[in-house]
Amino acid sequence: MKQHHRTLRFLAIALIFLFALPASAHLPVAVDGERLPSLAPMLERVTPAVVNIATKSRARIRENPLFQDPFFRRFFDLPEPRRPRPAQSLGSGVIVDAKNGYILTNHHVIDKADEITVTLQNGRELAAEVVGADPETDIAVLKVDPKTTQLMELPLGDSNKLRVGDFVVAVGNPFGLGQTVTSGIVSALGRTGLGIEGYEDFIQTDASINPGNSGGALVNLRGELVGINTAILTPAGGNIGIGFAIPSNMARQVMNQLIKYGEVRRGMLGISVQDLTPALADAFGIAVEEGVVIAQVTPNSAAEEAGLQVGDVIVAIDGQPVRHAAHIRNRIGLLRVGEAVELTVLRNGKRMQITAVIGEDTQQTDAAALSPRLAGAEFGEVPAPPGEEGKRVAIVRVEPGSPAAFAGLRQGDIILSVNRMPVTDLASLRKAISGSKGRLLLHIRRGSGAFFLLLQ
Repeated sequence: MKQHHRTLRFLAIALIFLFALPASAHLPVAVDGERLPSLAPMLERVTPAVVNIATKSRARIRENPLFQDPFFRRFFDLPEPRRPRPAQSLGSGVIVDAKNGYILTNHHVIDKADEITVTLQNGRELAAEVVGADPETDIAVLKVDPKTTQLMELPLGDSNKLRVGDFVVAVGNPFGLGQTVTSGIVSALGRTGLGIEGYEDFIQTDASINPGNSGGALVNLRGELVGINTAILTPAGGNIGIGFAIPSNMARQVMNQLIKYGEVRRGMLGISVQDLTPALADAFGIAVEEGVVIAQVTPNSAAEEAGLQVGDVIVAIDGQPVRHAAHIRNRIGLLRVGEAVELTVLRNGKRMQITAVIGEDTQQTDAAALSPRLAGAEFGEVPAPPGEEGKRVAIVRVEPGSPAAFAGLRQGDIILSVNRMPVTDLASLRKAISGSKGRLLLHIRRGSGAFFLLLQ
């Protein structure tokens, strides 16, 4: 309390000096021998690690795939295809590994970019390449050559230690103006259900976040990175004090997988859950207020092998309380295949610990994680047609207007091979695409017929 009153006294004295002294005088750095509070020393360490990101892309013109066929155009005397229009965007990023040149940013900042330029605080421009990106969490990792210039990095903080009311500072490039710093507090934690990303566990802050701040740093007063600024809630396109950042712990998990694999290899526990309501808690005869109820256990899944049962109430994962279904989805979805997870479960009113080993999600996969040319498609394993053995890989969904749709892919298509490599399951599909260089030659069965489709 004494420190609080002392700080207020310093600020009051500072204001007196500000209005009483001539315009040429400088504000004193200390009063009564003690320095005035300032964020400047911390920001001097932080801001060199926050970069501006500029991208260039060739805007794709939506046309029927037949228009790309030269024989089709010649037969119908069609004009040559229109050239793509260049497009540009601006965002921010954070250097988190100066030795290797790794930069964290948002997936939507670099999505569909053909060229990426990173500008340091000192104005130095560096070409960057994408190490990997995950649309589900909106995290991307870029890499620049660390030998070309000296880089400064930000240490990753523990976002689990954040509390509502903690002071935070946002650093980024709003509206392309150049590096800008704003301050505020943590307004809320664990925000989900916003429909912004697939995996949501946002930090909400009132520190000003505006267009162009995406991918920038949210730091604590120790200068540690606690979040990646991602989105704002606004009716008019500007900041109204409701901004969202991806927690640093989530960003760290995704980054590690992107660097190692180039994609996020999400595991699967094999359960369907629902929030524990007061009515359900009363019906199960338990006196807990937060948790999730297991409504279904997938046969032959990691959950079944671990001994989880329908009706079990999960109240904690690795010692961290489970508040709702989205929480468990985020936690499990960011674990690697083969990792062990400890679940605290209530069964018939008794508390027990169950260890499960995360299995591979062999049912479906997002095609964008395999190749940008397949973005908008979702692959899944289906039983082989009558008379054939084993499984097949089918396209279970195609987003209208997506690259996959304009390439000619359709829901229900069966992928027989990629670049002449047979495809029988999602594992073989991933292997075939990861080993491809440049183009993709897909052998597709559609209905009773089959054809080849070349994606370049």
